[in-house]
Amino acid sequence: MAYSEILAERVRDALSDMTRVAEKKMFGGIAYMVDKKMCVSVRADRIMLRVDPALHDKLVKRKGCTPMIMRGKEFKGYVRVAESELKTARQLDAWLAYARDFNARARKSPKRASASKTSRR
Repeated sequence: MAYSEILAERVRDALSDMTRVAEKKMFGGIAYMVDKKMCVSVRADRIMLRVDPALHDKLVKRKGCTPMIMRGKEFKGYVRVAESELKTARQLDAWLAYARDFNARARKSPKRASASKTSRR
């Protein structure tokens, strides 16, 4: 299993009050797009959140939170939170609040030409 179905269901339920939420397989797991912007993704043992880059350094100091690193590069505004820190609905909701808040202000990522061609099929 590439992602935790239990954690994915918990995230799905937590986002159920939002409109325009779509699920999309990406990042080796499942991502939840809100208003066509990546908000949170679920993997086997963690979630990844898109958060305000100004809060990034503060958040990665919290227990169970690490920066998103891809190809050796740290991506400001993307953090990973271990499932061990998401045991209760309150814990999950607190982390999701950072992503939900930023999503309202975040810009959509520009689509690459090859990606837009494949989505038209």
